[in-house]
Amino acid sequence: MPRLTSADVARESGVSRTTVSYVLNGKSDVAIPEATRQRVRDAAARLGYTPSAAARTLRSGRSDLVLCVLPDWTIGPVIDTLLDHLTTELAERGLSVLVHHDRGPRPLAELWRAVTPRAVLGLAPFAEDDERAMRQAGIQVVGSALDEDDHPGTFSVPQTRIGRLQVEHLAERGHRVVAYAAPSDDRLAAFADRRLAGVVLECERLGLTAPRVDAVDLDVASAAAVVRSWRAGPEPVTAVAAYNDEVALAVLSGLRAEGLRTPQDVAVIGVDDIPAARLAAPALTTVWQAIDAQATYLAAAVIAALDDAVDPPAQPADVFHVIARDST
Repeated sequence: MPRLTSADVARESGVSRTTVSYVLNGKSDVAIPEATRQRVRDAAARLGYTPSAAARTLRSGRSDLVLCVLPDWTIGPVIDTLLDHLTTELAERGLSVLVHHDRGPRPLAELWRAVTPRAVLGLAPFAEDDERAMRQAGIQVVGSALDEDDHPGTFSVPQTRIGRLQVEHLAERGHRVVAYAAPSDDRLAAFADRRLAGVVLECERLGLTAPRVDAVDLDVASAAAVVRSWRAGPEPVTAVAAYNDEVALAVLSGLRAEGLRTPQDVAVIGVDDIPAARLAAPALTTVWQAIDAQATYLAAAVIAALDDAVDPPAQPADVFHVIARDST
């Protein structure tokens, strides 16, 4: 079925295509009788025609789109929840979110030039050339970072602090030999390396043994093999700081497979507080992240940029904290 155009509406209502354009795009500074305007609107309704969003963008030079650039990360519960909250927050201002998963060789410039967003939000810092080009094109740019030192002045959720919180919690419960269960997916390295750095720094600060570090696949056999290596030797591991809850759940499975008890033999702490963490046996201790507050801040930062606000929105105070459960 051919796509309806303004020419179809013009024929249906008996007016020119220019008049149809004026009416359907709400131009009030053109002298068109109200009866004619209504006839055009009625014809468009009968045909089911709406003006092209792309055409509106070309005419006005801007759209209602916010382009959210997601680096080459895996999509799990945390990112999914963040995008859901972000989309809801911006929808209240009449803005739509277009998520771009930054994979492959296609330059970012090709995308933003094609869709002409009002703002571009990055979940990681932009390359300087990309950010400069977008600003020169009149697009508002809002970025974020994974740690305070990555991009000074940019909103960040310090990943190193997550690792430090994990070790602090384990040390408070008397553990001196800690392992770090890393993810096996290289796309998560940006997060995992920073969380591991926090684990290392906190072990050094507290005078603990340097953490044992191994990647754990999300299956029982892999986790069990890693657990065996951690428990071997004169100083067996008694606590595990896992990259996230999914890796922590794999570690719990590996411990059960090896006949070890949690937390009596080995304590485990994850990150994210996904629903399955509460259902685990034992229930998983984890680092909760304020995903809704992060999304609210990012949405407010986008709106402040669009409104040319002088002061940025207040950053959330409680970004994350430990939720203690039975696994520690």
